[in-house]
Amino acid sequence: MYNEMENDILKVLFSQEDIARRVAEMGTELAERFQGKKPLFLGVLKGCFVFMSDLVRACPIKSDLEFIAVSSYGNATSSSGRVQITHDVQQDITGRDLIIVEDILDSGNTLYYLLDVLKLRKAASIRICTLLDKPERRAKPIQADYTGFVVPDAFVVGYGLDYNQQYRNLPYIGVLKEEVYR
Repeated sequence: MYNEMENDILKVLFSQEDIARRVAEMGTELAERFQGKKPLFLGVLKGCFVFMSDLVRACPIKSDLEFIAVSSYGNATSSSGRVQITHDVQQDITGRDLIIVEDILDSGNTLYYLLDVLKLRKAASIRICTLLDKPERRAKPIQADYTGFVVPDAFVVGYGLDYNQQYRNLPYIGVLKEEVYR
């Protein structure tokens, strides 16, 4: 079936099968690390929702789910550096083991800010689990504890990642053609 979004993709970086395989591996790693602890998966909206859904199903341990929405991009293609919480956690995280689930670790501005906020709320531990890591763009001293894939400095979409709220529903991760967002 023809997909109108396909014309906007320069190339596919990770297929649906690549992603499924890696997410299953990550789920196993997390289950081993947090066995018997009932961690709280904290998804950073909106981009994490597809990844987080698959990740928690691949992690066969007792756990809770929560979401937080943090904005530093708006409709831009790069972080503004100004971060704000637009939807906060709905439960007390004091003494909880947190797994922050993020779609992409890019500049690090959002996660750096979020880590400070969560530490002040006295979480027992905080681990970062990101589907994609783009180290070339890092502006803050932050690293993920669990990474699906390292990506080049290109504008990527699909599997929850968007441009201007579009392309999240692609089943793979691809590089968006520059003429689409310039």
